[in-house]
Amino acid sequence: MPRRSTAGSPARATARLSRESIVTAAVELADREGLDALSMRRLAQGLGVDAMSIYYHLPDKNALLGAMADAVVAEIDPPPPTGAPWAGELRELIMVARATVTRHPWVARVLEQRADPSPAVLLHIERVLGIMRGGGCSVGLGHHAIHLLGSRILGFSQDLFDDSPSAAPPSPAQAEQWAATMPHIAELAAVVSHDGPLGGCDDDEEFAFALDILLDGLERRRSADADA
Repeated sequence: MPRRSTAGSPARATARLSRESIVTAAVELADREGLDALSMRRLAQGLGVDAMSIYYHLPDKNALLGAMADAVVAEIDPPPPTGAPWAGELRELIMVARATVTRHPWVARVLEQRADPSPAVLLHIERVLGIMRGGGCSVGLGHHAIHLLGSRILGFSQDLFDDSPSAAPPSPAQAEQWAATMPHIAELAAVVSHDGPLGGCDDDEEFAFALDILLDGLERRRSADADA
């Protein structure tokens, strides 16, 4: 007589498997161990199922990564309207997005590689445009803002230099060479307080600084358009 599956058996786990549970487990694994540790086999082991069971819900790893990124963007909880000027409301929404992305450091890497916006990304952009249109910005200005803000809309920005904790600061010999041939680079490297060869450019302070400048410029353009 065949043995009946127990609650913890692969058969029972497969029966409970869903696209949502797979994506949730994948996000948790990436949060805990990093994106490089994520594989369909490793994910299946954590779920207690055969790897082929995952492919029934998600055809390949690329689809899995897209679903994971979409799930993270869907976590962005827009703050309630406050009646503040549109730039202030948009700033708050984007900083909420940044707090969400910061909880999942791997997601920026995935979003950068996506060619098309996912449903959650489109919904977030809709919120951005809604705030701008509600604040008197034209459709054209909203279009320019999407391109100008770029990934900042989703709470991250691409850096020109690697400023991760593993990036080595300039050696004394390198600093001396810069001082002789590139004095302004040497000056910058000497005074910055962040880690990395040229100082961090995507921590919260730098992100907010750049965002404020961009929003100020957009508001000036909106005001000029209204006066024209």
